[in-house]
Amino acid sequence: MRTIIVDDERLARAELNKMLRHISDIEVVDEASNANEAIEKINSHQPDLIFLDIQMPGKTGFDMLSELEFIPKVIFTTAFDEYALRAFEVNALDYLLKPIEPKRLEAAIKKINTLENKEIKSDEAFINNDLLTEQSQVFVKDGDRCWFIKLNEVRLFESIGNYAKVFFNGHKPLILKSLNALEERLDPKTFFRANRKHIINLRMVEKIEPYFNNGLLVELKGGEKIEISRRQTVKFKEKMSF
Repeated sequence: MRTIIVDDERLARAELNKMLRHISDIEVVDEASNANEAIEKINSHQPDLIFLDIQMPGKTGFDMLSELEFIPKVIFTTAFDEYALRAFEVNALDYLLKPIEPKRLEAAIKKINTLENKEIKSDEAFINNDLLTEQSQVFVKDGDRCWFIKLNEVRLFESIGNYAKVFFNGHKPLILKSLNALEERLDPKTFFRANRKHIINLRMVEKIEPYFNNGLLVELKGGEKIEISRRQTVKFKEKMSF
């Protein structure tokens, strides 16, 4: 796995790099000492994995993730165990407390290899201008909370001015993306523009019923009821094959 180490401490980067040389599955392709440098190098190299320090000058590791176009697998590294719960809240692959122990590092790499054997790979997911499919993973940050989610977990996008509310599981964070911008990136096989305010996940539709003005009303798995505008009803029926 092609890997980048992101840490503001030179000695910490050197020590981790030294340990990773003894793990055959890992190739360290670059290092970065701050978030801005890391963003540039990650977007350039598009590594499979990053080791990411959380507390860095200027921007935290969480801030950095929210700005990335390409999001690789992430293992957090930090000296502050207060971040542990938050790291797992974003579904990081693992969390290593400094000073990192070699056996603990090997266990983290083994976990990644196990997951890779189970998951469908989607290398194209975060390359700019490519479609985001239902298997694509995205990073969502809203205030102090943040998550890694697969798009197949998202049932609805709702326009709130220049923002969009993302509905997944029990969460509804806001992201700084317009609905039009999202529509350009989302795979139309899965995501459908129901009306001016909503994009729905077609796989999350549970019930369909007639609505006024020749439109339709759909109910999603989360209980939301969304109107399919008259203009979009014909396209919706074609996609749902009825």
